[in-house]
Amino acid sequence: MFPMMPAQGNKEERQLIKLYQSLNEADKNTVFAFAEFLHSQSKEEAKEAVSKTPLNITRPDEESVIKAIKRLTNNYPMVDKEALLHPISGLMTSHIMQGRGAVEVIDDLEVLFLKEFKSLVEK
Repeated sequence: MFPMMPAQGNKEERQLIKLYQSLNEADKNTVFAFAEFLHSQSKEEAKEAVSKTPLNITRPDEESVIKAIKRLTNNYPMVDKEALLHPISGLMTSHIMQGRGAVEVIDDLEVLFLKEFKSLVEK
């Protein structure tokens, strides 16, 4: 997916490349999708939330964790994504690295976003 990069960049970048290259294709795709999600979040932070109520986007019967994160982000545009970055990362890590089931992680993501939304409403 990524072309071989010269041994440039800082230590963390080189370590990230080595880690990425050691993964199987499915894990590489997951890491890449998560990186895209994080990148999109930084773009979204520059925009102002356009809605004060959830959009009620329906959860499909089968959904990946990454797609659930994207759906919930779209469903709750008013929620501060930066405030959720650490908990989302933790849930994503439990799924990728510890093999926690997608449905269980998505259930927790649903609760996380709803709780954050309710805290906004109560302010």
